Amino acid sequence: MRRLRWMLALLVAALLLAGCTSGSGGAESAEGVAAPGQDAGDGAGGEAGGGAGGEAPAGGDPATGGGSGADADRQVVTEVDATVVVDDPTAAADQVVRLAESAGGRVDQRRQRAAGAEGMESLPSAWLTVRVPAADLTTVLDDLREVGEVRELDAATTDVTTTTRDLDSRIKALQTSVDRLLAIMADAKDTAALLATESEISARQAELESLQSERAHLADRVSMSTLRVDLIAKDAPVVVEAGGFLGGLRTGWDALVTTIDGVLVALGVLLPWLVVVGVPLGVAWVLRRRRRRVSAA
Repeated sequence: MRRLRWMLALLVAALLLAGCTSGSGGAESAEGVAAPGQDAGDGAGGEAGGGAGGEAPAGGDPATGGGSGADADRQVVTEVDATVVVDDPTAAADQVVRLAESAGGRVDQRRQRAAGAEGMESLPSAWLTVRVPAADLTTVLDDLREVGEVRELDAATTDVTTTTRDLDSRIKALQTSVDRLLAIMADAKDTAALLATESEISARQAELESLQSERAHLADRVSMSTLRVDLIAKDAPVVVEAGGFLGGLRTGWDALVTTIDGVLVALGVLLPWLVVVGVPLGVAWVLRRRRRRVSAA
């Protein structure tokens, strides 16, 4: 029985040893199969990553370049309206002119008004329209704060990129057409054909010059921003304190002026009624007294 138990124990141990050996072999072969698969996956992933990495810069750079190129090609017209309160509008206007000219700009319009002009009590003022390079507009606006107190500032931009491109395309097409007609006219031998070609060239040349003039005007508006400045003098009235003798005197005077104004307004309202109603009543009263006198006599 002991021998049988030992034999069974040895047989079980042999079977267990055989199973462990077989399992480790399977694991090794599984690892051997997984390794090539993993290498292949890594290779595919590397190719995919490389392809994606290769395409991303190719797509990214043009996008970035195209974006900055598009921003650089944008044509924008900028116009700014500013209201500035100053001590002396005339001196401030001269200062604004110097700011514009120092930035490479120019003055398109300038208007000034003295105190009490146009038959009324008013403060002096000045109004200017200056053109400054678009790149220096921010600097000019910052320097404008040294001229006086900027009360209002309104800036508006208009994108004219599409209009500019359309004009450029039309100008190019017309120039090509004119060049072709000039070549045809140079080779023309028939007088009628020559005259017809010359007439067509004149018409297209006139249209071409009109488009070129419009394009130049638009380019000037883009390169030179418009700044309209309204300079207003400071209103510095004498301030009287509410308390004290002077304050009471000022209050009483204001009340008297207000009362007199009210009385005059009331008289102005009642006067037409007094004329319309009072005159007939007065005539009736005179006639009535006369009748009484006649009756008494």
